[in-house]
Amino acid sequence: MQTGTHLLQLKNGFRLFTRTVGHGPVKLLCLHGGPGSNHTEFENFAAELGEDRVQVTMYDQLGSFFSDQPDFSRPENQHYLTLDYYLSELEEVRQQLGLDQFYLLGHSWGGLLAQEYALKYGQHLKGLVIMSMIDNIGEYTPHVNALREKILTPAQVSYMQGVERAEAFDDPEYQHLVDVLNRHFVCRHPENGPRQLVPTTATAVYNHFQGNNEFVMVGTLNGWDRRQDLHKITLPTLLMFGEYDTMPLAVARRMQRTLPHARLVLTPDGGHCHSVDNPSAFFHNLGQYLADVENDQFTTY
Repeated sequence: MQTGTHLLQLKNGFRLFTRTVGHGPVKLLCLHGGPGSNHTEFENFAAELGEDRVQVTMYDQLGSFFSDQPDFSRPENQHYLTLDYYLSELEEVRQQLGLDQFYLLGHSWGGLLAQEYALKYGQHLKGLVIMSMIDNIGEYTPHVNALREKILTPAQVSYMQGVERAEAFDDPEYQHLVDVLNRHFVCRHPENGPRQLVPTTATAVYNHFQGNNEFVMVGTLNGWDRRQDLHKITLPTLLMFGEYDTMPLAVARRMQRTLPHARLVLTPDGGHCHSVDNPSAFFHNLGQYLADVENDQFTTY
């Protein structure tokens, strides 16, 4: 596959940013989180895994910072704000890039999308990496509510709930408390992460699917649930979570038991963005998984 940065022209006329780094025989396609984040969280993956061993491809989904950003308020564009669209977009990206028998890694929302892809298009995959995403939303919401009760005072939790009822999310104190929660559970070491001089989140996409922040789930992803289908994914699967993840680790352990061929690893001192929080542990686990599958030595330990 050609390396470097390219714009893919989709059949719908929009263009997506793509970047491929490395020339190794192992092909890894990465799906960013959000929804509405971007590829920059994967920029160091090829260097960390070894460019002579792993070729890493990443792309910005429609609406994200480096790809085309349609006006989603227009009726003719609203059908793009669906899980079905982003799943079909992923398959078109795969086809245009010429990928087959590759590894698919999805982080957060990308992990949700990766599960959907494995269920529908699993014949194209050699392995699956689900990074900080469980198999349903119903178990996520009460867990993140419980997390903030661990860190904040009852008065602070009550204040946040009042702001959420009023949908006054721009409230400065509310945003300060979100920042406190993010530092504990989302990205514990943001100093390690990529930096931009302007905000890069596609808020229209994020707000539509999620809500205002990671601790408010009021978007259209509510009700998503693949618990009854998870056992159908028979690929060698790596479940990766941070020690302090926003995702419930008890559910991650149940997923490992449900999946026929899955390994679960936790990144110490990691939050939801644990590849940034503790890269040495994260890439050790990811590299070991890829090597084990390639050498036909994958075990679920």
